[in-house]
Amino acid sequence: MEQEVLVVGANGRIGRASVQAFLDAGWKVRAFVRSGSADRVRGGVTIFEGDAFDAQAVAASAEGVDVIVNALNPPYDRWADEVPRITASILHAAKTSGATVILPGSVYNYGEGMPRSLREDTPHAPTTRKGVMREEMEDAYRNAAADGVRTIVVRAGDYIEQKETGNWFDSQISNKVHKGVVTYPGPLDRVHSWAFLPDVARAMVELAQIRSTLDDFDTFGFAGFAVTGAELIAAMQSTVGRPLKVKTIPWPIIRMIGLFNPLMRELMEMRYLWDVPHGVDGSKLARALPDFRATELHVAISDALREQEAHSPARPVAVAP
Repeated sequence: MEQEVLVVGANGRIGRASVQAFLDAGWKVRAFVRSGSADRVRGGVTIFEGDAFDAQAVAASAEGVDVIVNALNPPYDRWADEVPRITASILHAAKTSGATVILPGSVYNYGEGMPRSLREDTPHAPTTRKGVMREEMEDAYRNAAADGVRTIVVRAGDYIEQKETGNWFDSQISNKVHKGVVTYPGPLDRVHSWAFLPDVARAMVELAQIRSTLDDFDTFGFAGFAVTGAELIAAMQSTVGRPLKVKTIPWPIIRMIGLFNPLMRELMEMRYLWDVPHGVDGSKLARALPDFRATELHVAISDALREQEAHSPARPVAVAP
């Protein structure tokens, strides 16, 4: 029997990757997007336009689906207002439709005192406003299990992806590779957690396919790549076939701008992620999906840089063959 998924926020980074992954796996796909943005959704998808804060509209679009992917992620400075409202809409849609929710998780929940290896049973001790909000959001889904709502959380580090979406990799680290420059946000000897977004989306699909075997509220860490800044840059240099000059993020300037700019202030709060070594343990996911194979780091970087070049002709990267 053909299965169907609703991707709420289908035009965002996680949404686009999820739509593609579910289509590739043979699922029917519905996309819920902001009014007026339907033209940005790829073909082969049933489109619903509306306001994600409108719980009734989201629920109507979810009628009859098997899975709902919450791919919405507002800008940092709007989290406090928007995340609880989005959560309420998704939970209402899941409860009325009986669909399982898939929620992308972050490492924010662990806080600045997090250990090097992050497991599903590692204590959550958020130390930032956004970490607390992520924890409150996950608690809402966890508590909803008592009302019959099933949720799968897939927790990963920062994304490497093939589109320019303003994430750390494409907006800061690799955006000047065509000029022979890489800008890294932290010390080069600290391990940082990365994940290739198409891989994360594939894992979501495969977990959706075995959802009946999982707990009502279940979490999975996605290992991705736990590499130092030096290792990431070495992989980028190998990809482009030439040395890259390394620059750093001007954090003191960002701190000053943050006095007047809410988004920069929220960004500054997350600086610790570049100073505290961390990686996600993917052992539980490997046990659940023993045949899953993630993309290798050099392939992920090559794909990302090629796509950036294709979509920005003024930024030729000249990826080595």
